[in-house]
Amino acid sequence: MKKNIIWIISFLGILIVACKKEKSLQEYMIDSWQTTYLKIEMPTFEKSDSLKVYEDKFNNNPELLAQSKYNADGTFKAWFINKKGEKVSESDGKWSVKNDSLLVAFFYNNREMKVKYHITKTEEGFLGKSTNDWDNDGDFDDFLTMKTKRIKTN
Repeated sequence: MKKNIIWIISFLGILIVACKKEKSLQEYMIDSWQTTYLKIEMPTFEKSDSLKVYEDKFNNNPELLAQSKYNADGTFKAWFINKKGEKVSESDGKWSVKNDSLLVAFFYNNREMKVKYHITKTEEGFLGKSTNDWDNDGDFDDFLTMKTKRIKTN
């Protein structure tokens, strides 16, 4: 009888742990983030036949670090931290999640941006991938890969 009770309790404990619900992407995104890696591949840079690649790992005392905070109400703020530790170029926007994609809308560099990122959760934060017109040539043929880490902000 004791063995049966122990077995039943153990089984129920395993079942409860196994059924623990993982955070949805919507819940996961509600936090503060810093970009730790960025690569943009532009195969027809400004309508030329030249490939241009921008890549940065942000690990050699960079001029700027990109940070953002996603709020539960569907708004977000993005900014850069300069070498003095000051927030610069702050931007507001709206965000939502559809399946495994993050959709953001914001105004930056004199234009309205609407970007869809395929998101993969990682141990540190998330990996985002997007195809967009990053070189402003009118063609949505540029591929961005970004890695982030979760941060604490004020």
